[in-house]
Amino acid sequence: MAISTETQDSSGVAAPLCNIVTPCGMLGYGFDEEVVDAELASLAKSSTPTAIILDSGSTDSGPEKLALGGMTVPRSSYKRDLAKILTLLNKYRVPLLFSSAGGDGSNDHVDEMVEVIREIVVEREQWRVENMSRGSRLQVFGIYSEVAKSVVLERLAKGRIQGCGTPVPTLTPDDVVAASRIVSQMGYEPFLDTMVQNPDFDIIVGGRAYDPSPYVAYSMFQATAKSASEEVKVTEAFLGGIFHMGKILDCGGSCATPKSKAVRATVYRDGAFDVKPLHPGTRCSPLSVAAHTLYEKSRPDLLYGPGGCLNLTHSHYEQLEDGVSVRVSGGVFHSPSTLGSKYTVKLEGACVLGYRTLFMGMFKDPILGAQIDSFLDQAREYVKFQHRHIPDKWDLFLHQYEVASQGLSGAKGIFVVGEALAPTQELANSLASSARIASVHGPYPGQKATSGNFAMGIGGKLEIEMGRCAKFCVYHLMDLDDGEQGAHELKVQDSEHENDVSTVAGPQPLYQWKKNVIEEKGRTATNEQEETNRVGTPQQQLKSPLAVSNSNGTSSTDPITTTKTSVIGDTGPEKTLENGVRHTTLGDVARVIRSKNAGPFELTFDIMFESQSMYTVMKSSAFLTKAVISSLYSVPEEDIIYCGFFDPALAFKATIPRLRQGRRMPSGGFMEDDVHGSQMYVPLMELKLPKELVMALEGVVEHYS
Repeated sequence: MAISTETQDSSGVAAPLCNIVTPCGMLGYGFDEEVVDAELASLAKSSTPTAIILDSGSTDSGPEKLALGGMTVPRSSYKRDLAKILTLLNKYRVPLLFSSAGGDGSNDHVDEMVEVIREIVVEREQWRVENMSRGSRLQVFGIYSEVAKSVVLERLAKGRIQGCGTPVPTLTPDDVVAASRIVSQMGYEPFLDTMVQNPDFDIIVGGRAYDPSPYVAYSMFQATAKSASEEVKVTEAFLGGIFHMGKILDCGGSCATPKSKAVRATVYRDGAFDVKPLHPGTRCSPLSVAAHTLYEKSRPDLLYGPGGCLNLTHSHYEQLEDGVSVRVSGGVFHSPSTLGSKYTVKLEGACVLGYRTLFMGMFKDPILGAQIDSFLDQAREYVKFQHRHIPDKWDLFLHQYEVASQGLSGAKGIFVVGEALAPTQELANSLASSARIASVHGPYPGQKATSGNFAMGIGGKLEIEMGRCAKFCVYHLMDLDDGEQGAHELKVQDSEHENDVSTVAGPQPLYQWKKNVIEEKGRTATNEQEETNRVGTPQQQLKSPLAVSNSNGTSSTDPITTTKTSVIGDTGPEKTLENGVRHTTLGDVARVIRSKNAGPFELTFDIMFESQSMYTVMKSSAFLTKAVISSLYSVPEEDIIYCGFFDPALAFKATIPRLRQGRRMPSGGFMEDDVHGSQMYVPLMELKLPKELVMALEGVVEHYS
């Protein structure tokens, strides 16, 4: 890494570049402001620039936000969190950046979050007087990430759009037209452009963005500041460090043990960074931080995003002397020129499938429970018969859940949620009602209870209208031309802020930013109105961002490597036999077994082990293979997206297409019963270990007991 020796202290550690505090992993989820306040107070003693940065978006909760315009949490939850943050922002004079406003990052939700900030200022007279320290104004910038359908259709016609992963179907013009809106995951460039052009910013509200983007942008903003004591050469190694930092911090304190909310990173001028959880009783270890590299990702070593690939095959994790913090280094970010590819951004869009109605209740009779499948088939046939005259296409799905034993027989009850989908709400209601009636009054062999079969009426409802049902229809990568990855100013006279570059000569930035000045009385002034009465001193005097280069000035090596990464410090305690209980299942020997979405079309599994010795035995046994994953989850081996071991986290990872009823389907929408994919790990947890492996593992724990 090429930086001058003056940027290092006497110990040889590079000087700090900036601090970043993340109060929680998702804006609106709530956080402890006292913990964050204490950390900011400590950081205020240093001259190192500090920012509050956090994420606000995800596809985890399904397609409804994009299709229907809702937000991840109630508006009041965003307002609560932002009120806390604004108080801290002004108390310590630090900026705030957050991305993917409202969850989906739509243009409307960027504007909505700006309005929430304005409301906080308007409604809290005393807060304004005490806290608005910058000339009684807040400089708030919105960055918009929606992409015009005309642009998407033009790129699609030219073959410049492809699925984001093998499970994603080919995009069609009908998919584009059907989408309610299309957002793109911005890289760091729009955030950096906005900061460079407006260095006195207070708050940046970002549209849909790649999770690390605001973290990377703020680090780059500081790295390219003229006021920096020494120049920071922005190499692929430096970018690798700050991208890796952003990937970890965007989930808040999830990298700590136990999981917590608030976390801080100190970024150094060579790209290394320290991670420290802020809640008492929590700590980061090399294992816990390395393990977070696996979270929600298709694979742990090569992480593709806007403008390149984060290569973590040489990543390095070291426990610091405080026993709480971990220093991370070794990541490398490969640019499109290195990869021989175009700059791409991920497009996301969702459409409306129809209308949905639910009914729910429980079958408790053990006689009926023993023949529930045939009984529910009978109910479906009843619904078909009652609607045989309807030409419209419709669907009915019955979710079944076994519950605790009912009565002396010990038989399990069966809870059913019926889900009807139709072109109209009226038809969906009729379908659900007919299915419920068949469930209540249908006959079955051996029936003794003739007054009704189905315990129902939860919430006082027999059927529950759910309104429109959505589905992801766009989850694709679009090529950009050089220069399109940045942002330019949105003029007030523009009637819309949907990004359309199809009619502009030459490559233009795809994204737009707009300035909002929230004044003492809560009035919001826009860009041109503010030019004549600007107040405030720029945070940093800037020069142009530096070009990305390799540390030796040449092209980097192929990112597809298998070099072993390293962990220094705590690697976890050796697991010992508890009360002589043998390890007979994978759940007995694993420290963590989890499942989670890796985007809407993929499901990923992580298995982590307690100790290096256990991990070595499991890895060398060749027990965890594609064949095992294929058998457990009914996925052909050739369809498995990733399957392998990750040494830094003592972990095994497998990623498969998301399936429902044997069909590839994205998360959310019709028939969904685990939108996060977080309960799909159970077959792995219950997987029986072969006798030879059990004996080998017991030999390991006996050796260390």
